[in-house]
Amino acid sequence: MPNIVAFGASSSQNSINRKLAHFAAKQVPNANINLLDLNDFEMPLYSTDREKEGIPELAFDFKAALTAADGIIISFAEHNGAYTTAFKNIFDWISRLEKPIWCGKPMFLLSTSTGARGAITVLELAHLRLSRERPNIPTFSLPSFNENYDDINGITNVDLRANFDTALNNFVSQLSQ
Repeated sequence: MPNIVAFGASSSQNSINRKLAHFAAKQVPNANINLLDLNDFEMPLYSTDREKEGIPELAFDFKAALTAADGIIISFAEHNGAYTTAFKNIFDWISRLEKPIWCGKPMFLLSTSTGARGAITVLELAHLRLSRERPNIPTFSLPSFNENYDDINGITNVDLRANFDTALNNFVSQLSQ
């Protein structure tokens, strides 16, 4: 049974990206899911001056969750074409701990928004950065979340669901390698 860490890279209490990440994790056969909430890892904004004062314990806690996982699913919210501050701050803090940052684990990168582009800009940015550590990371963007997703059936658009399933199968096959 694979252990999957999943989270929406957002601090929104009603994050559609957390919903999508959780949905994706539930599609991994026989998975144990650790659904993280970035609000539980709120830390001071990273700076080299603050790092000299010590790395927050929450950074170690977040990294421990990654280390314990067999795979990582992240769904990115887009703020002005980039990562949310909540995600970027955690990323900055855990990058100061042991390498590789994401523990070399298989990853599945997602994004969604209520708009027609589905936060594709931040997904491309994340893929570019995170694939330096691990190439061949599958990705999927869900546009127009409210029209293409519901809490009971998940992704409702047949073509989008087929694209999601292809990317998910790629991730699942990497888990078994």
